[in-house]
Amino acid sequence: MEKVYNFDSFNLSLKELNSQEDLYEDDFDFTKVEIAEFLEEHLGKYGDPLEDIINSIDYAFSKERGKGGFVLVLHDEEDILGSVVVNDTGMEGYIPEHILVYIAVDKKLRGQGFGSRLLKETIDRCNGDISLHVEYDNPARKLYERLGFKSKYAEMRLKS
Repeated sequence: MEKVYNFDSFNLSLKELNSQEDLYEDDFDFTKVEIAEFLEEHLGKYGDPLEDIINSIDYAFSKERGKGGFVLVLHDEEDILGSVVVNDTGMEGYIPEHILVYIAVDKKLRGQGFGSRLLKETIDRCNGDISLHVEYDNPARKLYERLGFKSKYAEMRLKS
């Protein structure tokens, strides 16, 4: 589904991708790798390696039971300007149904409401609870809190 925005002086489109096949529609000119590279660049120190980002997109496109999700791409005719990756968890209640894995806006466009718009579009598309991981020093944390996200607990990980 393509949604067109006239946002200030920007004429932008928001494309929802639910499968690998959606990448090949006539109205969309970006590849999975280009989306992942955009996220890697614009997440900066809060991001992950390119391979992990690609894996999260593949997970979102998966049709396996308990997997899935979606990718949003905010773009003009030439460039990706924002993107979101949501993975479904296959659970509910004790673990939220969705995890907001990545959200990023082009560094040149930050502070103009694009992140807020992308996050609201993401929330509207999720049926059920959403979790996300955010570093304590990430400025986007304030946006998440403003839109209703609450800090439930600190995550701890053991690397094997």
